[in-house]
Amino acid sequence: MKYYLVAGEASGDLHGANLMKALKIEDPNTDFRYFGGDKMQAEGGHLVKHYADMAFMGFTEVVMNLRTIFKNMKACKADILAYKPDVLVLIDFPGFNLKIAEFAKKNNIKVCYYISPKIWAWNQKRVLKIKRDVDKMFCILPFEVDFYKKWGMDVDYVGNPLLDEKAQFKPDVDFRKNQGLTDQKIIALLPGSRKQEIERLLPDMLSVTEQFPDYQFVIAAAPTFTADYYRQFIGKKEVKLVFAQTYNLLQNAHAALVASGTATLETALFKVPQVVLYRGGAISVGIARLVIKIRFISLVNLIMDKKVVEELIQQDCNTQNIAAHLNKIVEGKERETMLRDYEQLAMLMGNAGASERTAKLIVKFLTLPL
Repeated sequence: MKYYLVAGEASGDLHGANLMKALKIEDPNTDFRYFGGDKMQAEGGHLVKHYADMAFMGFTEVVMNLRTIFKNMKACKADILAYKPDVLVLIDFPGFNLKIAEFAKKNNIKVCYYISPKIWAWNQKRVLKIKRDVDKMFCILPFEVDFYKKWGMDVDYVGNPLLDEKAQFKPDVDFRKNQGLTDQKIIALLPGSRKQEIERLLPDMLSVTEQFPDYQFVIAAAPTFTADYYRQFIGKKEVKLVFAQTYNLLQNAHAALVASGTATLETALFKVPQVVLYRGGAISVGIARLVIKIRFISLVNLIMDKKVVEELIQQDCNTQNIAAHLNKIVEGKERETMLRDYEQLAMLMGNAGASERTAKLIVKFLTLPL
């Protein structure tokens, strides 16, 4: 069968690649065409557009790049019609993909959505559009099933694909040696993979290094940037860089400072106590505070429905606060409490196999008699 996938970010590329791998097992006659990235391309098929040309962060950044976004959307629609897929598989990236879902439905193309948009956070009435335009929704957060049920929509909880990625991970036993690290305990810095995130958060993260002389700080660097790019922030500080080694870094980390996003959940799954940081553009954050209706920004706290990890947002994301909360989790009672909460989180998340479960459900949906 012919599958058209749309992923617009690095995480979507990762999950899309794993889904493609699973689909090839369920359906040996797969033909893939997609918006995605290098990982999806490695699974075969035809890459139409790379996510590096699509990912824009925040309200103001989106507005500034509307022309590019509309151009990409127009190209995507035209390519879908020309390809005539058996199914369109949308992966997260809601600002773009919900428009594509609406278009596909009007053109009688079956629509599956893998990784639900975070409609529970704001403008919840968007679920009505999803109910209208999406044939099958596959969720990766446990609480999303009940959310959709309140709106009269049945969805499938397939588990979280991060569990798949972690299950496939094989630690490098010589990681410290290979990366030139000492035996000192490691504090991992995960400033994100987008330029805006890094430039807003990495200086704050680095500002506390002198206050923790008994630890070595290591940055999880994104492979889309050079070492020189990061060194402009590091300056003369004794801070190491590791590229495309986030899981090995977390495997060896004692604590972490983490940009809000998927990495907060990854850090928790590796049982690394963390402080979550977020800085956005002033206009973007102002708008978000008016419309967002959730108590937390980190996935860890959202899934647990309580404050497990500290969240430092905007003006609270400063040297004094970061140092104070980091100090609480490198040792002591708060560290132990967080680690216990992580155990409960792991139970809520379930087991690996999200990609396989989703692939089976997609193929079953496509092969059921009308």
